[in-house]
Amino acid sequence: MKDLEAIFRRETVVSCGAPEARWDFYLEDCVSGMRTRLSPGSVDVVVTSPPYNLGIEYGAYDDTMSRAEYLAWTAEWAGAVKDAMSDDGSFFLNIGSKPTDPWVPFEVAGVLRSLFQLQNVIHWVKSIAVSKADVGDYGGIVSDVAVGHYKPINGDRFVNDCHEYIFHFTKSGKVPLDRLAIGVPYQDKSNVGRWKNAGAGVRCRGNTWFIPYETINSREKDRPHPASFPPRLPEMCIKLHGVERCRLVLDPFLGIGNTAVACVRLGLPFAGFEIDEEYFDEAIRRVKAEVAQAAGRLFPLD
Repeated sequence: MKDLEAIFRRETVVSCGAPEARWDFYLEDCVSGMRTRLSPGSVDVVVTSPPYNLGIEYGAYDDTMSRAEYLAWTAEWAGAVKDAMSDDGSFFLNIGSKPTDPWVPFEVAGVLRSLFQLQNVIHWVKSIAVSKADVGDYGGIVSDVAVGHYKPINGDRFVNDCHEYIFHFTKSGKVPLDRLAIGVPYQDKSNVGRWKNAGAGVRCRGNTWFIPYETINSREKDRPHPASFPPRLPEMCIKLHGVERCRLVLDPFLGIGNTAVACVRLGLPFAGFEIDEEYFDEAIRRVKAEVAQAAGRLFPLD
């Protein structure tokens, strides 16, 4: 990261960073943007979370189109993603639902079935409760544990919604992954000696990822977006694919820039698209702050 005094311009296209790890931000529609800004096959990892068509109040996007229109639009932007992806690339799609409309993730996955292979289904667990009685004398759990954040649901029809999906799509379904890059230590250390592939002392994390949101003081100030994921989520996705095999990371729905933040932390090039100018500016502010932190010193953020 040679150019830590990154240049930011408040224009449709904003670029910063050194040539080997440059982050490009485009204030424009992602479908036309991906087709004109990105070379075919140039993207190795896509991590994104599009609008869910659940009536969420975004700034510049209407999340209330008909389901048929939404799914047709999904096929359109996903087709542009496929064209931009390399043959051995990974596309991590985060999508959720609401109790009164639980079909959205499955309908979206159904549309993408004609474009990609569904290689893995990962569950992003935002909040979890573990009873001491269920685990017994195991590990460091000494009492009941309830951790993470969730939005309480009132009424008596639905349980609290504590997870979302991360669909891992690839073109072939045969893309090798760096599973131990996000591995977890063996609790039973005797497994290290018993299993041939346990020499590193860690095992595959599996398809349940507990990634809580950071505690914030002000939603409007600290997380000014109604449906963002934490930077830890794209960071884990990128590591799972393999950092050393990643030339460019893409987020067609930039939001407030958490995929870009993950790329700064990993030293990887990034491209992102956003149509909301307020989210766009916030994404740049966050990346600028992350670059400053990486440099070990601060420079003006506006």
